[in-house]
Amino acid sequence: MRAVRYETYGGPEVLHLVDVDEPHAGPGKIRIAVHAAGVNGIDWKIRAGYMSGGSALDSPRGSGMDAAGIVDEVGDGVEGVAIGDAVFGSGIATLAEKAVLSAWAPKPDALSFEEAAGFPIPVETARRILDEVGVQSGQTLLVSGAAGGVGSAVVQIARSRGIDVIGTASERNADYLRSLGATPTTYGDGLVDRVRALAPDGVDAALDIAGSGVIDELIDLTGEASKVLSIADFGAGEKGAQVSTASKDPASAYVEAARLFEAGELRLPVAKTFSLEDAAAAQAAGADGHIAGRIVVTVA
Repeated sequence: MRAVRYETYGGPEVLHLVDVDEPHAGPGKIRIAVHAAGVNGIDWKIRAGYMSGGSALDSPRGSGMDAAGIVDEVGDGVEGVAIGDAVFGSGIATLAEKAVLSAWAPKPDALSFEEAAGFPIPVETARRILDEVGVQSGQTLLVSGAAGGVGSAVVQIARSRGIDVIGTASERNADYLRSLGATPTTYGDGLVDRVRALAPDGVDAALDIAGSGVIDELIDLTGEASKVLSIADFGAGEKGAQVSTASKDPASAYVEAARLFEAGELRLPVAKTFSLEDAAAAQAAGADGHIAGRIVVTVA
């Protein structure tokens, strides 16, 4: 089968489309014929070696974590899914014609494979950090970096819970945020004053999605460091804010995302698609940022 691999850490140019042996589903896992794979920030950070701890790559590695497709192999102990089912979920080396998933959910019929491929990491992350920051219905949440995949999911899941959302993004993405149910504002100098003008009764919690150096401002706005959580600024903990990195119960998050989609409360629009041959360009586009919605690689 064809799969995207890299043999050394580096920029997108280290990615190559090669022929490899098909993977197989071990116990508790499934294999899918991939129709589309989502592109996430973590993909290029791993490929660049930022998560390696300084160690060299000891063998060729696949790229990608999110995908949607048709189940064609079911591992031992797996129940509730059968060959031929359409699913979306997360695994390893998903930029390939076939991939093994460790967590998944049934794909709603009305949800395209392309959009479904963009769901897994954003919806799991969004649900997790909303729960961890403790924001409740009727409260106001500030999301720094609200137009990307995770931010889009945060806004919509928060709105489904009755939470008011203010989101930062570039001016060109303001209408997109409004369409998701958030009140937009721009990032940069004067953020605190702009947010206070929009939320005169204060902000109850804040999420840093972009890691753009705004932790001090978010603490100022919430009045308490513990009400601020970041997934991108690992120095936030030194200021008393929360930092969240570990996935929690992803399959349950995917099931909830499918339910919200069917209820008309969650969409993660596909901003750009690339072919498997152009996976390097897809990751480069994701690393550039400032894209409203998801980047997806189509496979079949």
